Amino acid sequence: MSQSINTTSNQKKPILQRLKRNYIGWLFILLSIIGISLFYFYPMIQAFLLSLQSGMGANLDYVGFDNYVRLFNDPTFITALTNTVLYLLIQVPVMIVLALIFSVLLNDPTLKFKGFFRTAIFLPAVTSLVAYAVIFKYLFGNNGLVNDFLINLNLISSPIAWLSDPFWAKVTIIIAITWRWTGYNMIFYLSALQNVDRSMYEAARIDGASAFQQFFFITIPLLKPIILFTSIVSTIGTLQLFDEVMNITSGGPGNSTMTISMYIYNLSFEYTPDFGYAATVSYVILILVVILSFIQFKVAGDKE
Repeated sequence: MSQSINTTSNQKKPILQRLKRNYIGWLFILLSIIGISLFYFYPMIQAFLLSLQSGMGANLDYVGFDNYVRLFNDPTFITALTNTVLYLLIQVPVMIVLALIFSVLLNDPTLKFKGFFRTAIFLPAVTSLVAYAVIFKYLFGNNGLVNDFLINLNLISSPIAWLSDPFWAKVTIIIAITWRWTGYNMIFYLSALQNVDRSMYEAARIDGASAFQQFFFITIPLLKPIILFTSIVSTIGTLQLFDEVMNITSGGPGNSTMTISMYIYNLSFEYTPDFGYAATVSYVILILVVILSFIQFKVAGDKE
């Protein structure tokens, strides 16, 4: 009888220990759960409820989904959406490709001064957003260094209106974003390449594979998870683009460079404030992030 009691108590001990471990684990992550719920999920819910209203301050009227219907008839929003998607489709692929090329070149064990080149390319990522945007504004001015340089090389006969022409203003924004964030993505690829066995490249070289073949059939497949990660992060960052546009072109000329984030700012602080409609526009960014991330996962072949 006493033996059966001891056996039962021995069986209960692992269960109690497991419950105790689970309790301690939940206790450790409790603060994180509370913080994420308080500062992420609660604001998201409140923003959605706000998007169903119109007005400013305490004078808010419930309008249901009228704000979402209003989006399709808002020419300024359509312009901002078009500009943002254009930046996304051009800048993100260019930046990813450049980051891949730089990472491969700087991973060459025979390259001298690798530390200097890595630091120089990554340095823009830690530069103040406002500071570099203001510098770009002066560099690409009518009398800026870029025009002077191009004229001295006889590539152009008159200054390019980088900031006052709709087309060239977009080009300036794309150049600025690419300059800043290419080094940031390069570091991820370079870190991943440090863990790749060099013997794979040596074996491919012995088999007669060219540098291009090694790049497309070894490097890119091995970096596929990192490429997916940086693509999603870059997509989210571009959809939230604000600082460069605000400080370089102020959304002009006209609204030719305005982004969704800048339009949200204008709806909240520049125009007659309409916080409900601004919240509606902000939810467009959320929807685009979800859709584009899903597409990128599918294109990358992720099955999970």
